[in-house]
Parts: sequence; C-alpha cells; structure tokens
Amino acid sequence: MALTPEDIVNKRFQSTKFREGYDPDEVDDFLDEVVVAMRHLTEENDALKAELEQARTAPQPEPATLESPPSPVSTASTFSADDPIDAEGTANLLQLARRLHEEHVREGIQRRDELIAEGHAQAARIVSEAEDEHKRKMELFEQERTNIQTTIDQLRSFESEYRQSLRGFIENQLSTLDNANVEGSVGAPAPTVSAG
Repeated sequence: MALTPEDIVNKRFQSTKFREGYDPDEVDDFLDEVVVAMRHLTEENDALKAELEQARTAPQPEPATLESPPSPVSTASTFSADDPIDAEGTANLLQLARRLHEEHVREGIQRRDELIAEGHAQAARIVSEAEDEHKRKMELFEQERTNIQTTIDQLRSFESEYRQSLRGFIENQLSTLDNANVEGSVGAPAPTVSAG
C-alpha cells in the first residue's frame, strides 16, 4: 500500500516512559514540511499522468520537417503509467522516516542512560551528604552529652558540699542552742512552792 500525505498527517506514535528526546513540536514541524512536499509531488505526478493520458488520446500531428526539441509532454510520454516514480519517492520518504525514527530511538536510549547515570550519581551524593550530616550531628550530640554530664557531676558535687555545709551549720546551731539551755537552767532560781 502506497504512503499518502494523509497517512503521515494521521500517524500517531505511542508515548514512551521517558519524556526526553527530540522536541515534539520540531518533529511535527518537519513532518508538516514532508507532508507539503509529498502533496506537491503527488499533485505534480497526477498532472503529469493527466498530460500523458491527454497526449495519448489526442490526435498526433503530422511530423514536421524541422526537428524541434521534445516537449515536456512528449518526454513524459516515454514513461509508462505504471512507472515507479511515486513508489520510489514513497520509498525514499519511508527510508527517511525510518532513519529519523532510529535516530530518535538511539538518542532516547542515550538520554535515558544519561539520566539513569545522573540519578545514580545524585543518589550517591545525597547518601554521602546524609551520612556526613549524620556523623556531624552525632559528634555534636556526643559533645553536648559530655557537657551535660559534666554539668550534672558538678551539680552533684555542689549538692553534696552544700548538704555537708548545711548539716555542719545546723549541728553548730543545735549545739549552741543546747549550751544556752543548759547554762540558763543552772543559773536560774529554783522554783518556789507556795502553801495554799
């Protein structure tokens, strides 16, 4: 079956998982140019076939004594109606389309591989950065933990010293109080008992 300009216009391709590759608008513009060129060739081919048919059915003039250069109609009449000019153009167009398709596929695969490699490199970089960040934070936490532990030890030591100091102060006060009571009871007059 011969390829027609409408076949090119109506052709739809399946989309791929990867969006990378040629710019779809640029490809569509090029295919539009191909369609215009193919329509022009088809119209020209139809016109030549019509001229050929007209030349075949028209009465042939008497041969002139002077030879004139062959006209485009007489040149066209040397080709048969079944001449594969249209088939050759279609084959060339198909070959061009196949080559473009193969280039698109090859570049798509190349771009896919580049994206995968970039993804792996980015993933490795992110993991490395995360590990470095984790290590840095763990060092900070360990330093903070050491500082907090030192502060706790200092507070416990202060508490122990403060308790001892407070205990000594209270015991000293109690001792002073006991001494004051003993002295007060020795120097005080004996209680008198009244007869009632």
